[in-house]
Amino acid sequence: MKKTTKTKKKKSPKSDLRNISLVKNVLFKPARYKYIRKQEVVKGCVFCNSSKEISMETLCVYKSDFSMIVLNKFPYNSGHLLVLPQGHGGDLLKLSSDQYADLMATLKLACQAVTDIYAPAAFNLGMNHGSSAGAGIPEHLHFHVIPRWAGDLNFFPLIAQTKVVIETLEQTYQNYLGYFNNRVSS
Repeated sequence: MKKTTKTKKKKSPKSDLRNISLVKNVLFKPARYKYIRKQEVVKGCVFCNSSKEISMETLCVYKSDFSMIVLNKFPYNSGHLLVLPQGHGGDLLKLSSDQYADLMATLKLACQAVTDIYAPAAFNLGMNHGSSAGAGIPEHLHFHVIPRWAGDLNFFPLIAQTKVVIETLEQTYQNYLGYFNNRVSS
């Protein structure tokens, strides 16, 4: 009787979780490395630089008398905005009544823009006031306006340490610039 030997079928990398790094999708964002490693040197305050003009280079999409709306260079979600005073300062309590009222009106306008353009189910609105509270740029106070949708907080950022944003900053900029230009002209 002839012996037949079964050849062991090799597992494909896709079926072996130990080789997960061989099959996962990788999203490359090399510009983020310079920011994280603080190798990107900006002269002066990045937010004060944004107040100079409305442009893609500054990421500023709107300016009021005392405040402005700027895209977050590293957004958590598409449509992520920053609302901040044009004047340099990290203390909300040092704003004049007029500056504070303008900042709150601009924050409300930013929420309306996000609603009209992206139709989110909800928002995260927040400010980390001071470095101990987690402010990345504590010298210039700013609110975050982050649109949120059901299911947008999935396992991907936790497991893969990667966030998927569905449009480029240029697309986001054009969406908001058109919106604010239409509001100003009407």
